[in-house]
Amino acid sequence: MVIDYAFIWAAIIAFAVLAYVILDGFDLGVGILFPFFKTKHDRDQMMNSVAPVWDGNETWLVLGGGGLFAVFPLAYATIMPALYMPIILMLLGLIFRGVAFEYRWRTKRWLGVWDVAFAGGSFVATFMQGIALGALVQGIPVANRAYSGGWWDWLTPFSIATGMALVIGYVLLGSTWLVFRTQGALRSRARRFAVISAVLTVLAMGIFSLWTVMLKPLYINRWFGYPNMFFSIIVPLLVLGCAYQIYRGLRDDRDHLPFVAALGLFVLGYIGIGISFYPYIVPDSVTIQDAAAPDSSLKFLLVGTAFLIPIILLYTGYAYWVFRGKIDPDEGYH
Repeated sequence: MVIDYAFIWAAIIAFAVLAYVILDGFDLGVGILFPFFKTKHDRDQMMNSVAPVWDGNETWLVLGGGGLFAVFPLAYATIMPALYMPIILMLLGLIFRGVAFEYRWRTKRWLGVWDVAFAGGSFVATFMQGIALGALVQGIPVANRAYSGGWWDWLTPFSIATGMALVIGYVLLGSTWLVFRTQGALRSRARRFAVISAVLTVLAMGIFSLWTVMLKPLYINRWFGYPNMFFSIIVPLLVLGCAYQIYRGLRDDRDHLPFVAALGLFVLGYIGIGISFYPYIVPDSVTIQDAAAPDSSLKFLLVGTAFLIPIILLYTGYAYWVFRGKIDPDEGYH
């Protein structure tokens, strides 16, 4: 039996990116919501709800980016020059919010500065992730196995709209997380944000699904050709099902359900992107097989990764288990 190591690695990197999006997405969403909660007590609770897990969540970003560099060097060398600016700004946003986690609890005079750093860093990181995704979906020009576009090709109406849509989606994750983890007035206010962001997220998914298939013939063929056309029928129904579960959870005070259903929306959207791209890693330009390193390198790296991923999953799961349940409003982050 011939083992397709390139496909295995594509699946690993896809999983790492999805894990990052659904895990770091909610704590970025909490940061985006920060300015809408005015009291220090509410903001302390919001930060406490993600403080034990936020840095572990970003492990998956390192695995996804590092894996792309090591395993698909041609894709890395093509995508990075096209997206230098949004990726640099995303990393700066993550740095500012990471520093804010530590400094905010150790100052009174500069508290407002670090609140802005936390909220601003969360927004910038999210918006730039959306812009990078939009630029990748709309296509990166490649000639002679290298990026052939301009410096500002990543900045288009589609990529900007994708950035704003991801901000809305992360607000949904963040608000449902706060409903899940907090109580009292903070939970009630987060519930209102969850209702609004859920409606906007479902609308955005519908709009961008139609917009995306009009960008390239590849996407039309992938979604409306056989047998993927059946998935095109099932996905909208599943999206509506997740939206209903969010509504039901908020209505019946089943605080875990809206968050789980919101994660379901992101998983469905991510699967849709995967179907649109496959077998390309750079749409319409570079396939998974074209971009892959030699099989000898893929085998060598796979051995270490086979041990690494279970360890990451174990300590991530353990962290969430230890800090499960509603947070104590009177405890602080140290």
